[in-house]
Amino acid sequence: MSSKDAAAATRALHEAALAALPREDGQDFSDARRGLIEETPDLRICTEDGRPVWDAERYAFLREEAAPDTVHPSLWRQERLNAVAGLFEVCAGVWQVRGYDVSNLTIIRGERGVVLVDALMSIETAQAAMRLVRRRLGDLPVTGILLTHAHADHFGGLAGILSCCETVPPLIAPEGYLEAVAGESVLPGPAMRRRSAYQFAPRLACGPRGNVGCGLGKTVSTGTSRLIDPADYICKTGESRVIDGVEFVFQMTPDAESPAEFCFYLPRFRALCMSEILSRTQHNVLPIRGARCRSVQSWARHIDEALELFAFRSDVLFNTHHWPVWGTERICAFMTAQRDMYKFMHDQTVRLINHGLTPPEIAETLRLPASLERQWHLRGYYGSLAHNVRAVYQYYLGWFDANPAHMSPLPPVEAGKRYVEFMGGAEETVRKARRCFEQGDYRWVAEVMNHVVFACPDNAEARELLADAYEQLGYQCESATWRNMYLNGAEELRHGVQKGPSGEFRGVLSLSWRTIFDWLATRIDPERAAGKEATLDIRLRDADAVWQLSLANCTLNARPAPRVPAPLRLALTEVSLKALLAGDVSAEALCGAGEIAEEAGAPGAARACFQEILASVEDAPDFWFNIVTP
Repeated sequence: MSSKDAAAATRALHEAALAALPREDGQDFSDARRGLIEETPDLRICTEDGRPVWDAERYAFLREEAAPDTVHPSLWRQERLNAVAGLFEVCAGVWQVRGYDVSNLTIIRGERGVVLVDALMSIETAQAAMRLVRRRLGDLPVTGILLTHAHADHFGGLAGILSCCETVPPLIAPEGYLEAVAGESVLPGPAMRRRSAYQFAPRLACGPRGNVGCGLGKTVSTGTSRLIDPADYICKTGESRVIDGVEFVFQMTPDAESPAEFCFYLPRFRALCMSEILSRTQHNVLPIRGARCRSVQSWARHIDEALELFAFRSDVLFNTHHWPVWGTERICAFMTAQRDMYKFMHDQTVRLINHGLTPPEIAETLRLPASLERQWHLRGYYGSLAHNVRAVYQYYLGWFDANPAHMSPLPPVEAGKRYVEFMGGAEETVRKARRCFEQGDYRWVAEVMNHVVFACPDNAEARELLADAYEQLGYQCESATWRNMYLNGAEELRHGVQKGPSGEFRGVLSLSWRTIFDWLATRIDPERAAGKEATLDIRLRDADAVWQLSLANCTLNARPAPRVPAPLRLALTEVSLKALLAGDVSAEALCGAGEIAEEAGAPGAARACFQEILASVEDAPDFWFNIVTP
């Protein structure tokens, strides 16, 4: 079944939205192309075996100025701006590669070479960006790399950049960087990546009825990502570093857009980089892909601090997504509006919380004041006010709204069966919902049909009607991420889950042993571990460290430098243990190669104990789990 036309209700919504949108003055279209050195509109980047990981040509349809009736006109404008790709001069001595991934690569001229800011999402896209940089700016050595924060689209391609370097340059990140990566990309990593496939929709067909972008950029690349420990960290606001003759003055901005993030000011260039604290959209307080809930109050305070510290002496403001802002007066106005948007969002949500409103009620009630709503860069292309206010509620009060009916709801399948029975059976429910669809009541159709699909997953009529409702809701969204979620849901209802590469994150074993063992503990299968008890010391020969692993109560605990040694102990290298945990080598092979030595206990007992622990670890979870069906 193919996608369908915009319904009358959707066309009417778009006409009303177009009439209410801010006046178009062309400034953003001028700024998005300012400083263009080389445009690459037909960019296609592939792996060595020819698999495409980035294909800008898929978005060629955005060259049309007028929005089709299947895309919100405001979102269409944003995605046309996001489609401008190539190498740009930000100011004399600072450049950006934009449109080679969802994020930007920034290049800063030093005395001997260039300092880079962030590394894109994939090794392949980072290498392609570096080829462009060296072709147009010269084959200058990389003398430093700043990793602004702990999201994969800013560090995943680092190995690609390092492959272009003769020696490894200094790698600098914010304090708490690796811990933040572990908390967002490792422990809940498989589920978050699956949900990210909905949010960014890299595999959804591009076009006016499909993927038009993600608001923050086009989409995420689908190449190889890898985590590398930077080993050098910035810890406090005001800290200054001279890298290749260029002074960087840092501002720490934790617990906002990322748990670990910094911004920086370049006095030589009168240039301010606000990382991802600022962008040309209302950002996510809690991404719909899932993440730790962010403090929108801290977010506003960080912007205000940067206004006070840096804005008045800046000629250009650039970020790690989108295009820059030029001119001190415009920079101050831009930052003030962004600050006030987040502050308003926080303060008014808390006010309504204290009036007793619940998350859905706040989301339905709260609107930005006209002075903010009519500024393009504050509109909800990536985040949206409707889900950001829910995040503020969650930050303070959690998931429960205090209504006892919501304390222990039935799971979706059981609830669906009962709802369908109460509504007169599946056939009658579908009939009533179809009438609501014809009236343009798509939100209600989606809610009702979701119950039918979970109660009767083989009901083709219900699946198609739910897909139709999701599709119209997607067409209506100004938020690209909401659009992508709806349209992905419709696609999977119509065609099932189309499995492909999982985009496995290979950075787990670059983290601390504490995090590695925490990750291993999340993979203990209670059925496999039932009744097992095992305690074992592991000495890492090349790290001069001992970890004690204890399996009991279907729970794995890890303790460094144990006070009381275990009766059994193995010794091996960090490299061997990481290879074993990654599944690259078996314990038998390591034993046969003499890589595992028993240092305490009866012969064979320590190895048997370790095998007992490993046997309790489940197989890798199925990445392509169902979302819109049971």
